[in-house]
Amino acid sequence: MTEIKCPHCGRPIYDEDALLCLYCGKSLKRNIGFIGGMKNAFPRIVFAVFVIVVLLSFILLFIF
Repeated sequence: MTEIKCPHCGRPIYDEDALLCLYCGKSLKRNIGFIGGMKNAFPRIVFAVFVIVVLLSFILLFIF
């Protein structure tokens, strides 16, 4: 079993699926699952897609 410490009260929590602290009720700031993991990567992905689209549009502009 993994131990997670609450960032607010510092008490250990042994529930792997917990999103809120059992003692103080505040968020454990954990990203669980595919969508939760994408929250941190989403701004970088959007920026990378935007840069690629801009570069491709300049290339197409010079070709045609």
